[in-house]
Amino acid sequence: MATDYRPETRDHFIPPALRAPLEGRTWREFGYLLLSLPMSIVFFTFAITTVSLGAGLLVTFLGIPVLAAGLVGCRGLGALERARARALLGLDVADPAPLRGKKSGLMPWVGAVLKSGASWRHLIYAVLHFPWAVFAFCVSLTFWVTGWTLLLYPLYHWVFPLYAGQDGLQVYGDGTRNFYLDEPFELAVTSLIGLVLTLATPWLMRGLVSVDRVMVAGLLGPSRLATRVVELESDRGVVVDTAAADLRRIERDLHDGAQARLVALAMDLGLAKEKLLEDPDAAARMVDEAHGEVKVALQELRDLARGIHPAVLTDRGLDAALSSVASRCTVPVSVEVDLPARPAPAIEGIAYFTVSELLQNVSKHAQAGRATVDVWRSQDRLMLQVTDDGRGGADTSAGTGLAGLAERLDAVDGILAVDSPVGGPTTVTAELPWRG
Repeated sequence: MATDYRPETRDHFIPPALRAPLEGRTWREFGYLLLSLPMSIVFFTFAITTVSLGAGLLVTFLGIPVLAAGLVGCRGLGALERARARALLGLDVADPAPLRGKKSGLMPWVGAVLKSGASWRHLIYAVLHFPWAVFAFCVSLTFWVTGWTLLLYPLYHWVFPLYAGQDGLQVYGDGTRNFYLDEPFELAVTSLIGLVLTLATPWLMRGLVSVDRVMVAGLLGPSRLATRVVELESDRGVVVDTAAADLRRIERDLHDGAQARLVALAMDLGLAKEKLLEDPDAAARMVDEAHGEVKVALQELRDLARGIHPAVLTDRGLDAALSSVASRCTVPVSVEVDLPARPAPAIEGIAYFTVSELLQNVSKHAQAGRATVDVWRSQDRLMLQVTDDGRGGADTSAGTGLAGLAERLDAVDGILAVDSPVGGPTTVTAELPWRG
């Protein structure tokens, strides 16, 4: 097993600047820049030709379908560009939203193509990428070939010694007048210049492909608005499902807990009423038992109300509410809340229930000796961190309560990060928008 990591370990001793010319990433980026020129020529030629033809035919009924066909062709070529960027640059750009006409038929489809912002962005990419591809191709090829040529020039001089004169390297001569440079000095300077170019060119190419990354991601992928709409639709579904689950939980708790206890209490009081004249002592015992049941029912109702929204959170804020939660935990918990003000009520409630659920997990599963809760504000984000010294092994991908908690936080643009190696300790960090 150790031999699998030795090459990677040796690479750590070589500075990145020296590794760059031989790395696979450099050669893939170089191949991408070389292929960009022929691809951009095809893309640009097709786009300009079809769009110009469609615009010229707008005076007839053929112009709009030809223009739509040109935009569809641009989308197809854009798919090739995304695949090329994915293969050579490791840039995974999602496909834009598919074309959907309101009705079936040719004209609704043409209308959907012309109304699609993604189609026009593909056209803009075809026009803008062509001059950039020409520039990037010329710069990368010139620097890369020149650097390696000058660096390997001593090898060339050694393989072809006939080109060297008696007094040094002949750089100019017409048979009657010859000009020579001192051979060792000339070779050293040439190789040094080649080495500098060879080491610098990979970083130059990374700068060039960074522009391509921006163009591909910004013009050939889905729009930010469309992506945001999809995220909001997904978040809305999570919120609706969560609310429905909470309602079912409340209904179940009322039906199986307080409601059943109150029904039994009513029956006991009815029996006590019947025995009040016949057997006062038995009636008194039954009333005393009913009094105990009332206390239990009231406690269950308090717990249920606290699970919906605790009054202490509304009245006194997160510090007091989390201290109350920590006091009910089965392990000692230290709470530190450092907030300049109170966040939005909805965010405050989510933060409370997040910490409450995490502390329940500590009580039930962690086998910890102690835990800590830290709450603070970082710019426009509310940060929560719950740490315990338990057995660890918590994982959001295991389909446990942490997965549902992560989904709830994601519905409000929050993040849940779990660091829980086997053997502990466990640190769960939650990040929520402030929105106060």
